[in-house]
Amino acid sequence: MKIDILTLHPAMFAPLQSSMIGRAHDDGLININLVNIRDYGLGKWHQVDDTPYGGGSGMVMRVDVVHKAIEAHRQPNSLVLLMDPVGTPFQQKHARSLSVAEHLIIVCGHYEGIDSRIREYFIDQAYSIGDFVLTGGELAAMVIVDATCRLISGVLGNSESLTTESFENSLLEHSTYTRPQVYLDHKVPDVLLSGHHRKIEEFRAEDAQKVTAKYRSDLLNN
Repeated sequence: MKIDILTLHPAMFAPLQSSMIGRAHDDGLININLVNIRDYGLGKWHQVDDTPYGGGSGMVMRVDVVHKAIEAHRQPNSLVLLMDPVGTPFQQKHARSLSVAEHLIIVCGHYEGIDSRIREYFIDQAYSIGDFVLTGGELAAMVIVDATCRLISGVLGNSESLTTESFENSLLEHSTYTRPQVYLDHKVPDVLLSGHHRKIEEFRAEDAQKVTAKYRSDLLNN
């Protein structure tokens, strides 16, 4: 998978050079390319924004500049994503769908946002990672890249864990434990020490239901 990330702040993406995503990039499983939108800015000072029509505070990123950056990297197999508070709330099912794409272009807004004509006419999908406001789309883009790329074959060392983790089958993951067996009088459930694989699987399936009901009952309702 190739991922072109269009941003005014490429330096913010340093975390993608670490951990599993960094190793996947080094191993050639993914190719992450950071594109500075300012390279497509206007005039001597590479202007990328302007005051909003109708008045208001802040500056708005120009439609012509952002569109030029998108088109410079769009290919026939490209899927163009916009990080946007009004976008579809991003979920695990979206990460799984994106993980089979060949080429993603991720557009990150900044300032007071991007001219709305970008969202209306020049992208394929807008996503939001939550009902809150960030200083820009960069952090949201990193979240989506991480959630998506870890689902690509070969990125995780143990792909079997993908089938039991949170938000698969609309459930949170079952509780997990390791040593010490007893800590401050709090014990690991006996069944996990029994070596009885069928009973352990049954316990984990039931526990996933309990954890979901306790912390995210809305998932069960859905």
